[in-house]
Amino acid sequence: MLEKNDEKINGFLFVIVLPLLLFAMSYYGFESSYTRLKTSEKTPEFLFSSVYAYRVIPNYLSVQMTDVMYYLINGPFSFFKDFLSKNGTPFYHGLFLMNSFFFILCSVLINKMLQFKTLFSDVNQRRVIHLLSVFFIVITQYAPTNCDTIALFCYLSGVFLTLKYLHTQQKGYYGGLVVLIIISTFVRETACLNIAFFAAVFFNVKDVQEKNYQFVWIIIPLVVAFLVPYLGLRKFITTEETTFVEGFYIDRNFSSPFNLAGLVFAVIVLYFIYRLCTVRENRFVFGKYLFFSLPYLIMITLVGLFWEVRLFLPLILTGIIITFHQFKKTAEIQLV
Repeated sequence: MLEKNDEKINGFLFVIVLPLLLFAMSYYGFESSYTRLKTSEKTPEFLFSSVYAYRVIPNYLSVQMTDVMYYLINGPFSFFKDFLSKNGTPFYHGLFLMNSFFFILCSVLINKMLQFKTLFSDVNQRRVIHLLSVFFIVITQYAPTNCDTIALFCYLSGVFLTLKYLHTQQKGYYGGLVVLIIISTFVRETACLNIAFFAAVFFNVKDVQEKNYQFVWIIIPLVVAFLVPYLGLRKFITTEETTFVEGFYIDRNFSSPFNLAGLVFAVIVLYFIYRLCTVRENRFVFGKYLFFSLPYLIMITLVGLFWEVRLFLPLILTGIIITFHQFKKTAEIQLV
């Protein structure tokens, strides 16, 4: 009984309290010259123009959280007003609370996936890997946004549903994944990576050689679930300021030392994760995942900045999960 209570207490400390403290340190303990969000009194106008306008759910939550913080600071928490005002604006505090909530959910999901069909049974090993994953999330917050943490939670939820579907073959998990992709496309374009992970898990070269295209039929609903809201948003949200992308930065990505440093960082981390794959099946799944993620990587190269290593975060966390997951052999996977 005491051991179970100790395990629950330790789990709470490692999965929720410690990550939350690290997250607070990144938002309030380290000043960043990269972003000016800390001085924004209200939700910045640029979030409703350019590519940010298509991130409907995060923008709506940002407005609501800013209003809530204004109410709290001038009402129930008025005795904290001076302290809060010195450390940020209502928008920034609301951003921190919103991102903290989804960050903790990400931490819980990572912990669950590291326990589900895992290759190692040592709880201390799992905690070290979990802590490493949390650190990767925290260090990318030098460029905080209102959408990345929510998008990461949606993406990890999709990874979890895919793994559950792989091992149980219950159609409910597949249906949940389709619905999740639809919703998460209203958060950020990283929803497409759920398709890449699903493809990496279920795609079988041997089936293609034998002209068995059942995989194609099961992937089509996922692609449609992404494309319909993605194209729909770009058709119905049209203003003079709204564009498909924020800008084209390919020249800056290969000329700026900061962007080159971000690229080298991502390559080294992904290579390190690949080297951690001791099981052939895991290396194969990770390789397929990177291959199916090429459209996302190309978009990062064209319209993203390598210095914002948060863009590589879904790939890094997925690699960690793949490394320690006990996958079925390709020949054992049955699509239903």
